[in-house]
Amino acid sequence: MITIYTDGSCLGNPGPGGWAAVIEQDGVKRHLAGREDETTNNRMEIMAAIRGLEAIPERVEVTVFSDSRYLVNTMTRGWKRKANQDLWARLDAQVERRRVRFEWVRGHNGHPGNEMANALANQQIGLPPEKEQALTHLDSQGQAQMVDVSGKEPTARVAVAKGTVRMKPETLRLIQQGQVEKGDVLAVARIAGIMGAKKTSELVPLCHPIPLDQVTVELEPDEVASAIYITATARTSAKTGVEMEALTAVSLAALTIYDMAKAVDRGMRIEDIRLVSKRGGKSGDVVLEP
Repeated sequence: MITIYTDGSCLGNPGPGGWAAVIEQDGVKRHLAGREDETTNNRMEIMAAIRGLEAIPERVEVTVFSDSRYLVNTMTRGWKRKANQDLWARLDAQVERRRVRFEWVRGHNGHPGNEMANALANQQIGLPPEKEQALTHLDSQGQAQMVDVSGKEPTARVAVAKGTVRMKPETLRLIQQGQVEKGDVLAVARIAGIMGAKKTSELVPLCHPIPLDQVTVELEPDEVASAIYITATARTSAKTGVEMEALTAVSLAALTIYDMAKAVDRGMRIEDIRLVSKRGGKSGDVVLEP
């Protein structure tokens, strides 16, 4: 069995980027890394997997670990490939020649293989690990603080977050038909998500209160998966971003669905709440999913 840990990094997104692959085989560890002058984080994540697979023999069994949901879920859950078609084709070609399994691993969680790949990818663009891992909500004495944004100029910012509530098929049918005893689940969940976004700074310590230009919450029932997919989009013109507002909107919408339907389905599961993109601000755009 061969194990490959991969990671990609990018400054600006698009901007200079780096990729790295740490290969473990028969107790021997080796690593590869490279950079591109103008690329994106997603392209570097895919490139890391391509170059790692290219470096091992064909017809072998290999597990690729990555902290990129974009990479892993595209290869395992059939996420739509709306961009980077050239790299997906190259990756598919490498996968066809081997028995490949993709596994997601949480980034910066102390796993040696993932941490090494992350450090190598950052080195390619001159970004030391400690810069990426610096905690801006701690002062020089390690005390909690609200980040000072007084020196920033207000800019247009957008954040998109997603999440899923899974349930029994009969529960989903009741919700879609408006037959849940507590009322219209989807309508109430949508309002709850919007209200949650507006209250984010009161719920999350050290989070800045910011003016919201718009919050939308989309609820998509999926009868095949027996789930409701939640997408929240938050917009502002401010000195700091709206990632937390979008994530809070998804969380409150999911909790409301659970609360209103739990009497008929105690086995419902709230899953995979995550940021999928953010745009605007000095750090540039970040697109984690298509």
